Amino acid sequence: MNNPCDYLWFIPSGGDGHHLVNSGVRSVRGSARTPDIDYLALVARVAEQAGFDGAMLPTGLTTEDAWLVASMLTADTRRLVLLVSARPGLELPTTFAQKAATLQRLSDGRLAVHIVNGGNSDEQRGYGDFLDHDQRYARSGEFLDVVRRVWAGGPLRHAGAHYLVDSPGLPAGLTEAPPVWIGGASDAALRVSAAHADVHTLWGETPPMVAERLAALRAHTARPLDTALRIHVIARATEAAAWDEAERLLRAVPQSLIDVAQRQLARSESVGQQRMRGLHRGRTVRRVRDLEVHPNIWSGVGLVRGGAGTALVGSHAQVAERMSEYRAVGVNRFILSGYPNLEEAREVGEHVLPRVRGERLAA
Repeated sequence: MNNPCDYLWFIPSGGDGHHLVNSGVRSVRGSARTPDIDYLALVARVAEQAGFDGAMLPTGLTTEDAWLVASMLTADTRRLVLLVSARPGLELPTTFAQKAATLQRLSDGRLAVHIVNGGNSDEQRGYGDFLDHDQRYARSGEFLDVVRRVWAGGPLRHAGAHYLVDSPGLPAGLTEAPPVWIGGASDAALRVSAAHADVHTLWGETPPMVAERLAALRAHTARPLDTALRIHVIARATEAAAWDEAERLLRAVPQSLIDVAQRQLARSESVGQQRMRGLHRGRTVRRVRDLEVHPNIWSGVGLVRGGAGTALVGSHAQVAERMSEYRAVGVNRFILSGYPNLEEAREVGEHVLPRVRGERLAA
């Protein structure tokens, strides 16, 4: 990969705002920012200007299509790598490979793909996909095998459990194939990542838990495999100011919304999602720091949000220290986000990234 991609921001294609976002509910109050292309392009440009290497685009029934948004953002950015989240099974691997190859060429090599298998069968059925959790991962392995062979160029014949292909291939193979990122905490996910991923992604558990996860991943493969941590950030000039902001976010969420979100998330088949829920156990809290599960790691986001449910909370220096702690246990890359993503991209880019990169800060 020609472009470095150690620090990524988040493109809020499901909506943005000053409040925690619930899975399927775009905002707690009426301050939501509609994910129109002008706003998403603004977030991307600010992230690029603030020093981020790339930006992740999510996938799901409540987000705009990641491929279409990414294709538009290539015109609004110059060096930002676009990590497009996509679900195998929703299209043929040959068409996926051709589409990705086109975007890779037209963006001058700024594409990466994030393979998401889906942790909720109800949502998958909404797409017309009726395989169960482990079957989806097995299909993903076969899907990626075909995709990489298409990118390599030349004729392709494949007969597998899920796909039958007899293709002349792309007119020319890709000089540089997009890196493949794969997430998941189950054994099925680790097996697919070990076989097919360039980068394995995981949600922001505590550093000791992440170390345990990475040891399990290494048990499946001896080849070099980068790892990326997906986590939110609440960083301020002082620790007190950061926790005040976390307090504001938490108090804006009614208990009724937490209850609804937790009932939804309890039905998830995702092992990673259940590990996220295990950090906070859906409990009602009196103090914001009751949800601090490790120094400067707060599980409050997961009370109402599916997927990444933790945040780094602290001063700019403390957040940088925690990121260094994650690096010490084997994390190579970070996918960060905030509430709202526009303002927080500037905050984190200007005050945290220079610290984790070892750059000299202006006095």
